[in-house]
Amino acid sequence: MSKSLSSPAVRSEQPLLIVFADITRFQHNARGTPDTALADLMDAYYRFAEAQIAGSGGRLVKFMGDAFLATWPEDRAAAGVAALQSVKQNIDAWWAGKGWDSRVVIKAHFGTVVAGPFGVEGRFDVIGNEVNIAATLPARTIAMSPEAFRCLGAAERKEWKKHTAQVVYIPGEDSRP
Repeated sequence: MSKSLSSPAVRSEQPLLIVFADITRFQHNARGTPDTALADLMDAYYRFAEAQIAGSGGRLVKFMGDAFLATWPEDRAAAGVAALQSVKQNIDAWWAGKGWDSRVVIKAHFGTVVAGPFGVEGRFDVIGNEVNIAATLPARTIAMSPEAFRCLGAAERKEWKKHTAQVVYIPGEDSRP
């Protein structure tokens, strides 16, 4: 296990690959599923997703319903980015095997966050603006920020193509009431 994956006793700034993943059509597919069956399904999914992340050197930080937040330490960031396509394929196949027409959407960013224990129970979490960048990346399948892309070596970069999102305009500071 990488030094960065252990749960530190105190919070510290750490450069990490930060990944958000969310399941498409979850609410649609869950509708009509009895709560106990849904709970068992989600438990199995949590275990499967966690194994996928751990298998590539990452840490599943937390689940939020059908979404999860995962991180990879700096020394495993390239392996984490390289594993994203495989993680997506495996999770998509897992859901298909359950008869659900759901897919996982993955958003990856690399940056420095505050990592460590939070809350009364001291649960490990990651906090910071870089987490927000990962969470808000536009994605339909897999998307990564330029910072995450730079974690890859030259050979791995050839498996990805640049996608420029559409330009969005928002009110400037001077135009707000």
